[in-house]
Amino acid sequence: MSAHPFDLTGRVALVTGAARGLGLEMARALASAGAHVAIGGRDAEALHATAKRLTAEGLKVQPLCFDPGDLAAARKAVQHLVDTDGGIDILLNNAAARDRRDLFEFEEQAIADLIHVDLIAPFELSRIVARHMVGKGRGRIINVTSIGAHISLKGDPVYGMAKGGLATATRALAAELGPHGITVNAICPGFFATEFNAPLVEVEAITQMPRDRSSLGRWGEPQEIGGAAVFLASDAASYVTGHTLAVDGGYMSHY
Repeated sequence: MSAHPFDLTGRVALVTGAARGLGLEMARALASAGAHVAIGGRDAEALHATAKRLTAEGLKVQPLCFDPGDLAAARKAVQHLVDTDGGIDILLNNAAARDRRDLFEFEEQAIADLIHVDLIAPFELSRIVARHMVGKGRGRIINVTSIGAHISLKGDPVYGMAKGGLATATRALAAELGPHGITVNAICPGFFATEFNAPLVEVEAITQMPRDRSSLGRWGEPQEIGGAAVFLASDAASYVTGHTLAVDGGYMSHY
């Protein structure tokens, strides 16, 4: 074990869905620990603005515009990092979509689309990146799931199903890739006060849930997710794989 096990200097990380919210904060945390971070997403303007912002903080980041759900685009983006940076040491699958509505309001295509973005895309991107990691004999893959993968709320059935699948995929990938020195874990966020969740904070019945049910009695601040990402990406977690780390203020464990 290194004297500085959380130091990520020299590591190359790809974080999807990193233009804003929790993805941005995890990308910032990895870069602050020394990693060179490619922030991925579909919105080129937002990615470049975020990259400029993080670079101004003295961090090593670069925008990488691609749709993680497009296999050809994903392969091209990964190959770009292999050619320019020597590969990817850390993959953090954060990009996701959400579609809150009643069970019987979903059309078949809407169900398929959500499962593709939230489950199939991160699974396939993991396979693409893992092929390169195998050659190195090491790597870190981190999936972002949700407390919705473990507990359910009415009006959000497909998202929970997809995230539950991603939690299972994390364990399956860990079993497959462990012999190659690659660890695969998941971060399971609870209620965080992000831009995306701003409408929920305005709904009294929902905003009270983490205050009433979590051990810490509050919403999480976005920057509080970063430490989990650094830990799972670092040498400090060298013997941790197939694990889901809940960062939820005790929401799932609080009775």
